Amino acid sequence: MLEAGDRLSAAGAAPAPRGRGLAFWLLVALVVIVLDQAAKLYFNGSYTYGQRVNVLPIFDFTLVYNRGAAFSFLATEAGWQRWFFTALGVVAAIVITVILGRQGRRAHPRFSLALAMIMGGALGNVIDRVVYGHVVDFLLFYWKDWYYPAFNVADVAITCGAILLVLDELLRMRKPDPGPVNRP
Repeated sequence: MLEAGDRLSAAGAAPAPRGRGLAFWLLVALVVIVLDQAAKLYFNGSYTYGQRVNVLPIFDFTLVYNRGAAFSFLATEAGWQRWFFTALGVVAAIVITVILGRQGRRAHPRFSLALAMIMGGALGNVIDRVVYGHVVDFLLFYWKDWYYPAFNVADVAITCGAILLVLDELLRMRKPDPGPVNRP
């Protein structure tokens, strides 16, 4: 029997599957944080600052520090940016937790996964800023004389989460939500 708020599947025969709860998505964020911090511990312990090890003709492992944000934005400032980006990451994590909590199991798993990845990445970089005073980066892609700024697992999670959010929105725009099912 359908309850208020249940949505029908595309076939209209059964309720659409419900997503996971808040605890599951917080666990996903925690996995991102653990993977990120484990990789950073490895590179901090195994590489010297600026060292590069070629992996592929377009990819190196390296160890560099970023006192700013993406693309070293504000990296040359006097130090206030450390706490600004720390606060921004913490606020983002709180807002995401509230959204995931309020959406509950109604949210599409793609949407919740995107938010969990962004939260895990943001908190992974927050940990760096609090512990080291900078973010540890170690993945470096380049082509001939062009170099993409070095980045880390947290940055990958944030980027993949953002892409998933855009994809989720595009797919929602294409397929209208049937809304809640009304009982007779």
